[in-house]
Amino acid sequence: MTPEHSLQQAINESVRLEEYDRRWPTRFARERARLLRRFPDQFLAIEHFGSTAVPGMRAKPIIDILAGVESMAVAIALNQTISQAGYTTLAEFNATLSDRQWFMKWSKGHRTHHLHVVEFDGDQWHRRLRFRDALRGDERLASDYSRLKETLAQEHPDDRDAYTDGKADFVDAASV
Repeated sequence: MTPEHSLQQAINESVRLEEYDRRWPTRFARERARLLRRFPDQFLAIEHFGSTAVPGMRAKPIIDILAGVESMAVAIALNQTISQAGYTTLAEFNATLSDRQWFMKWSKGHRTHHLHVVEFDGDQWHRRLRFRDALRGDERLASDYSRLKETLAQEHPDDRDAYTDGKADFVDAASV
């Protein structure tokens, strides 16, 4: 399989939820350490968020990483350097985002990591961590979210945007 074919497979990968994997926090910690070595002055903090950061929750097996930087100007300026560190992004997609920059790391046709670079201590930083912490601290909320994700994965197995959009209201309500 060529790298281009493998990347295309990862971009078009179906929505597939898996049982919680106790190795996910270790995979995050390993990538966090690598990113901090590579960007010691730019990344002010790095957090594990998303469903792989919630013990016991089924999730797409993709480690979501939140990296905080001084400003969105810094985030944008890092695009090429982050791409040289093993991540891929779509410049057209990132150009539509005002509150973050998004990157994907992949291997053998599968997404392995999503890196979201946001302003440290800004709205996106707090919103994403509030949602993670709410799921970790409220078993009922986590169960409701898990059921929603299962339903959406069944309804939209080949449409990641519809899957993500279907979670937006729930995430917004729980992130207040």
